[in-house]
Order: sequence, then structure tokens, then C-alpha cells
Amino acid sequence: MIVFKFGGASVKDAESVKNVGEIVKKYDDKLVVVISAMGKTTNLLEKLIKAYFINDENKWEIFTQFKNYHSEITSDLFGDTEQPDVLELYSELEKKLNKNPTTDINYEYDQIICFGELLSTTIISHYLNSININNNWIDIRNCLKTDRKYREANVDWGESEILINNEFNFNNSQRYITQGFIGSDKNGISTSLGREGSDFTGAILGNILDADYVAIWKDVPGVLNADPKQMEATTKLDELSYREAIEMSHSGAKIIHPKTIKPLHNKNIPLHVKSFLNPDSEGTIIHPVKHTLDLSPVYIIKENQVLITLSPNDFSFIGVEDITQVFDLLAKNRFKINLFQQSAIDLNLVVDYPENDLNETIEKLMSLYEVKYNTGLELATIRFYNDKAITNFTKGKKVFIEQKSRRTARLIIKKN
Repeated sequence: MIVFKFGGASVKDAESVKNVGEIVKKYDDKLVVVISAMGKTTNLLEKLIKAYFINDENKWEIFTQFKNYHSEITSDLFGDTEQPDVLELYSELEKKLNKNPTTDINYEYDQIICFGELLSTTIISHYLNSININNNWIDIRNCLKTDRKYREANVDWGESEILINNEFNFNNSQRYITQGFIGSDKNGISTSLGREGSDFTGAILGNILDADYVAIWKDVPGVLNADPKQMEATTKLDELSYREAIEMSHSGAKIIHPKTIKPLHNKNIPLHVKSFLNPDSEGTIIHPVKHTLDLSPVYIIKENQVLITLSPNDFSFIGVEDITQVFDLLAKNRFKINLFQQSAIDLNLVVDYPENDLNETIEKLMSLYEVKYNTGLELATIRFYNDKAITNFTKGKKVFIEQKSRRTARLIIKKN
């Protein structure tokens, strides 16, 4: 049994959906196919959520864009034949938008964002059945159970294992189509696993169903030593250890969601990263590695970073109590800390630029410390660095912080 995961770029239009069909039909194995929202649908739905939450009438224009985008794809796939369950999903979302929002934007986010995955999988399941690639469509919310931490829910592994094994039993079908990224709490209320969480869904299903392997299909040849959108010359990495994959994803490599590796490592399930543009190529395999990997420098760049420097007003030392106090405040406001560095009287923190108000958090910190901050920075991680790699990378850039460990250099930079 194998698990495939297709991201938004792989199902962005009708031709892409047909390509997924070509890939799937090559496999006679028992197969679970996890699919993300189509193209940039999640970004569009996030705009819709913000408009809905503040009662902006622009929500209807965004909703129309959402419908038209998917309707164009269904028209290209099925002609004038309407799919009743697709229309039902449009209607369900429209009813939601006609209701007044609650005061919890994270809750509202999860009740709306799920429509991207529900629509993509419904359309693709119908298409595959129409070309005799028989499959069963599964609403993952019925079996992937989580807590109520909306937008970043934690999986209830015990309950999910029972329900997933019951739902994906392969008694009536060799293939299942289901959604990534979403789940539900014990009362059936929609939740999500965190942005780009479809990879994690694939790993969850792979772990619970004891998959032979999990494959993530991307628009690149495999895992590269840099993002080709950020650096010109890149090299494909033929294999990675679980440890190396975790280090890369935690540092911000977009190729794999950070939570993906652990469920696979726990059962020694290989993860293949393959190209949907060239499906017969080898790609990259992530698996147990006992030999030493000889890798060239690997570059991972996180954009839109904020450097915050805190100093006690009374010139006292930065202590554990200060670090705990600051971390608790940032966690409460859902800041993600990507790097920190402590000196005698300074605490430097690097965080993703937040969706919520940065100024509000800065003001709270100013009531406790002297605060300086810079926005518009990049956090660059260079695995297997050497002096030449650092020198070439930092040329023409201002370096705010440089940290080195045995295998990793991390730099906070700004382009001049």
C-alpha cells in the first residue's frame, strides 16, 4: 500500500488534473491519494476569511472568483455536466458567508479554509471515476481527529488510528481520494493542521496504514540544495536521512512540511519526493541512512523575518526569567521564533512577520525592556557550510547575526 500527496501546483487546472490521472493509473497498488486545494485557492480563501470576519461586502466578489475558478476547471473536465456535490459545496460556503462571524478568527478560518480541499478532491475523484480509474472519496474530517487548536490542531492519534483503519480498509476499493491539511475535533467541527499541512496528512495516513512508502509530487525534480526561485544554480539531492530532512524543513525548506518526517521515521517508511512534470525520474528518497552523507552546501532562506533586540532598562543581566517571560508572551500571540541569541544584556529574537499586529506586541515588550527591531530581513540557513559558501552568499548583503555550529551556519541578512 502506498500514499501519494499532490499539492496545489499539481492540480492547478484541468490539464494538471489529467496529468494526475496519468500518474495514478500507472500504479496497481492499493493507493491513498491526498490532495491539496487547487493552485492558489488557499491564498484566495484567506482573503475571503479576512473579508468575512470584518463584514466586508467584498467577500462576495472573492467568493465569485473562487466559484469561477473551480467552475472553469469542471467545465474543461466534464463539459456542461454539473456535478451536484460540487454545487452543494458552493451552496454550503455561501450559507456560511451569510451568517455573522463569531469573535474567534482562528475558528472562522478553519470553517472556511476546508472548502479548498473539499472541492479539489471532489472534482478529481469524479474525474478519475469518469476515465475508469475507480476510487472512493473520503471526507478526512470523519476520521482524522484533532484537538480544538484552530489553525494548528494537534492530532488525536489514538482516535484517528481506529477511525482511519476502519475508513481506509480497501474492502470495496483499491484507491481512495482524500484531503490534506484538514481534520475535525471530537464534535465534528472542522480544524486545520497548519499552513502547507497536506504533507503531514500524507505522513499520518502512511504511518497508521503501514504504507510501503509515501510519495510527495512536486514541480521540481526532487529535493534541491536551494530553492530555484531564490538561487540560480541548484543541485538535486538523490537521498537524505530523516535527520537531515527534519533539519532542512525546520529551517524553512518549503519542499516538505516540518511535521512530515516524524510519523514516517517512527515506522521506517521511506518518503519519495518526485516530479509530477517528469514522473518516471528518480527524485529524492528520504529514508534511514547509515553511511555518511557527502552533501554540498544546502541553502534554505526564510523571507519576511523580524529581528527584535531586547535589553533590560536597568542594565541588569538577561536571565532565564527574562527568556521565559518573553517566550510566553510571543507564544500567546502566536509568534514563531526561528532563532534567538543571548548576550549579557541583550536578547535577540528572529520571528516570522506576524499576521496579527506587530506593533501591539512591540508595545507590550517596550513596557518591560528597551526594544529595537528590524523588518524585511531574511534568515539564511546553510547546512554543510564552508567559508567559501558563507563568503559568496553574504556578498553585497548586510549581516545582522551570524551563528555557526558543527554543520550549520545561520545568518540574519538584508540585501543592500
